[in-house]
Amino acid sequence: MFDSTRDGRTANRRSFRTDRRAIEGLPVRLVIALVVGVASLSVMMGMIGDIDGLAATELDARPQPEVTTPGDQSLAVTVLDPDGASVADATVIVRSGSARIDGVATGKTNADGTARVEVDPTLGPNQPDGTLTIEVKPPAEGDYVDERENTDVLVVAE
Repeated sequence: MFDSTRDGRTANRRSFRTDRRAIEGLPVRLVIALVVGVASLSVMMGMIGDIDGLAATELDARPQPEVTTPGDQSLAVTVLDPDGASVADATVIVRSGSARIDGVATGKTNADGTARVEVDPTLGPNQPDGTLTIEVKPPAEGDYVDERENTDVLVVAE
């Protein structure tokens, strides 16, 4: 005789519902797939970043003098690309670091890539030295960025 409670489909459904082993491996497989996907994506993004047409060019600011004293000073800040070529029409911003200036001082680079910035740094009481930070806002044309820190200007008490 044929027992309807032992139908093959019913037995499979019943065993599938009660079988908890199938979900044990699922989270591990998802994590592995995610890790492999992220690793592959990072390799592809690295390849895209190496293409000159899509890569941004990092700018560097070189102040002269790099070491100065408190009081009225004129800084000549040259903005350069990685090849050492000067960059015109960039905006140079000098801000207080551990040495203080009133507000911010700005200047625009000329055709030689140099901006003149007038600053009046001060040091606190019993402060032997301090720094002024420099930031570059790249020109509108071009694929320039300023993401890395630039050289700070060291202010030393006389």
